[in-house]
Amino acid sequence: MEEDVFIPVEKTRFESHRVTENRPELIHEIKASQKSRVQTKISVVDRLLGGGVVEGSLVLVGGDPGIGKSTLMLQLAEAFSAQDKTVLYISGEESKEQAALRALRLGIKTEKIYLFSETLFSEIKKAVESIKPELLIIDSVQIVYKGELPSLPGSVTQVKEIAMEAMHIAKGLKITTFLIGHVTKSGELAGPRVLEHIVDTVLDFEGDREHGYRILRSTKNRFGPTDEIALFQMGGKGLKEVLNPSEAFLKERIKDVAGSVIVPTMEGSSAFLVEVQALVAPANFSTSSRKSTGLDQNRLSLLLAVLEKRVGYAFQSVDVFVSVAGGMKIVEPAADLGILMAIASSFSKRSINSETVVIGEVGLTGEIRSVSRIESRLKEAIHMGFKYAVIPKKNSVGLPESITKNLTIFGAELVEEAIGQLLSRKGGTSTMQTKKVDYAGTTTTSSTS
Repeated sequence: MEEDVFIPVEKTRFESHRVTENRPELIHEIKASQKSRVQTKISVVDRLLGGGVVEGSLVLVGGDPGIGKSTLMLQLAEAFSAQDKTVLYISGEESKEQAALRALRLGIKTEKIYLFSETLFSEIKKAVESIKPELLIIDSVQIVYKGELPSLPGSVTQVKEIAMEAMHIAKGLKITTFLIGHVTKSGELAGPRVLEHIVDTVLDFEGDREHGYRILRSTKNRFGPTDEIALFQMGGKGLKEVLNPSEAFLKERIKDVAGSVIVPTMEGSSAFLVEVQALVAPANFSTSSRKSTGLDQNRLSLLLAVLEKRVGYAFQSVDVFVSVAGGMKIVEPAADLGILMAIASSFSKRSINSETVVIGEVGLTGEIRSVSRIESRLKEAIHMGFKYAVIPKKNSVGLPESITKNLTIFGAELVEEAIGQLLSRKGGTSTMQTKKVDYAGTTTTSSTS
């Protein structure tokens, strides 16, 4: 005889529960099959998420106001509904009529998308139980609230509670859930940091409104890579995916102008080319200015110090402005040499050959360090029609013939070598072919400046 103690089930504060009984199991007895994925029919988003949206996952999408979060969610809802899946779109910040007008403008015509303008979570829970959707979109997590909590919507307590409820819905009912989140003035997700720990995937939506480009970046992904990006262009019919970012960023480029350098950069498994522009102008005030757009301000100060100390350039009485054309942001150090060469080109008023790409990380002693994924970067340069490349010397060893026969490579160890190679003569084409360093060019540049 064994005594069986009966423990009454207590009601928890969370309204969403699992549909099946949850009990401990041995790890080797658990059927750990691959989660099924749903294709969004937007190729760049599928690649970003690792092959599609995982069933029952919880995704947080953050971005500046007006950047296009609601537009993207409506387009994803249309992609799900086209696969005969029911979608419930919770519009807490605008009425159903306003959301329907946006859907009409985007050309969305489907009978599988339900719009519900509500902010009280208990009513949202009733709608979920009634409709039983495969995709749930909550716009936004900061506006939805639970009535039994005394705090205001958007407070730390309310945001945590709503995120936990969304997690129970996604995991317990196997409903793929998207949460739209607000961001702070500095661009970080508003609310407690635990919000990012609860969800499975965090997508950051950023971009430059003036250029119309939008970048969807994955900063956390339990089911795929975290270093991929998806590039879109905002238009009258919504967001349109950009399949060739290099062409998009270089289409307005002006060739053979001082202060312009092309840099191959990596975002996840994709390589594309961006234009780094620099302008060095006489300072009008006693304190010189250093400004950057799309680059880390501290990194710019470091590269200017290297140019002053190792090459002999004098920046005390000049203003330095550096920008990445097209609204792109570069965070990887592989763009150091390109930024440095753009500054040197503008300072010496000498243009760099328009068919040249520059890659390399720059150290404090003026050495050029090797970078990762060099072959992917050079293949993209070849694909876009470039003929010359200045890269770290260690990366120039062992390159495949498919690259060396289509691209003239110059490997540099020091910043002085790269400057002598690219700025000793206009364009540096003749020196690139002979692979000789003309150090007289460096001396001329410094003395002339």
